[in-house]
Amino acid sequence: MKYVIRIVPTLLLLCAASWANSQTTVIRNIHLITGSENRVIRDAQVVVQGRIIQQIGKTGDPIPSGATVIDGQGYYLMPGLIDCHTHIDNLAAAQRALHSGVTTYRTAGVSAFQDVALGELSRTGKIAGPDVIAAGTFVTPQLGETILGDLRYSELIGGVQTDEELRKIVRINIERGAKVIKTRGTERAGLPETDPRKQVYTEHQLRVIVEEAALKGIPVMVHAHGDEGARAAVLAGARSIEHGTFLSDETLQLMKERGTFLVLTYITLEDLTKPGGDYSNPTLELRGRYMMPIGEKVFRKALSLGVKIATGADNDYAPHSTSRIALECEHYVRMGMTPFQAIQSATTVAADLLMVATTTGRIQSGLEADMILLPGNPLEDIRVLQDVLMVVSNGQIALLRIPFGKEQK
Repeated sequence: MKYVIRIVPTLLLLCAASWANSQTTVIRNIHLITGSENRVIRDAQVVVQGRIIQQIGKTGDPIPSGATVIDGQGYYLMPGLIDCHTHIDNLAAAQRALHSGVTTYRTAGVSAFQDVALGELSRTGKIAGPDVIAAGTFVTPQLGETILGDLRYSELIGGVQTDEELRKIVRINIERGAKVIKTRGTERAGLPETDPRKQVYTEHQLRVIVEEAALKGIPVMVHAHGDEGARAAVLAGARSIEHGTFLSDETLQLMKERGTFLVLTYITLEDLTKPGGDYSNPTLELRGRYMMPIGEKVFRKALSLGVKIATGADNDYAPHSTSRIALECEHYVRMGMTPFQAIQSATTVAADLLMVATTTGRIQSGLEADMILLPGNPLEDIRVLQDVLMVVSNGQIALLRIPFGKEQK
């Protein structure tokens, strides 16, 4: 017997999503964008078994007995979005990210390993998602309040500068469950008193971090707006440069040669300029207006060179935040990407960066069922990413806003 879902528009709470591993779900009457090809598969049907995509076929194909059937109403199904740079540290923020279409994210530093816990909840099915690549705590010269994140950090209260201090904090992060190490190449853009171009850690210090992390197979992401700090990070073996606002053509070419990813977080530069935004500071507003065209120039050059660009929104998904991957993709298209390239930056390229391409980032049999439903074709209008109608994360229906109508009783 077949069961057809008819649910009035609602947001399904993370903890309420409880699809059993044996649950079979069929999403029919959809137009499919797999993420691998720049085309739409019309009148498609996707069969999900537990967490995994079991089969991709055509609407009208046989439906497994007892399956839950969702009518996609002719809308567009594509892979879930990936945010490669967040600071999510609580359940509510994770839910907001999920409802925006993000089914996987990488953190860029939290205060006390909350990201590790969130990742474990998602991995074990306690929450629908998103999946988390946790960075743990930031490897930075002064830990500040992060000193409270682990009792062993008390030994680093004087700073994190020497080789042994750097190795120690990397080891603690990995022991606590971090799957990536986040460190600093330059100062921040989001503080009025700092210059984002100023280098922080040297190439030697960054190499110590990279080599210590590599002992456990863990990659390193490096915050670097300025060119000198970014180049040092690339030479040291960083997997990705975060921000990269002031990168020179020479550093971008080096990134291309070494396969280093760029996570531009352009939407954060725009956010600096918005009164009432995440920053809302007159000095930072001026800084953002100055940095935006420079960041755009770097993006265009990186694109022309073939540097791998992945999406990141660089925010904590607070209730008032508007920085989202959908808006980052809109900027990418405005700055020269095709819609398909922007989609790949948020799916297949991002999955490659996070080293999860064998499990997610595409709609393909055998991969995790991480998918979003959109009201229009994002290959024609990237802005439809801002209107997510359904989110499937690890096979669980985490958000369902259709059908919009109410059935007559």
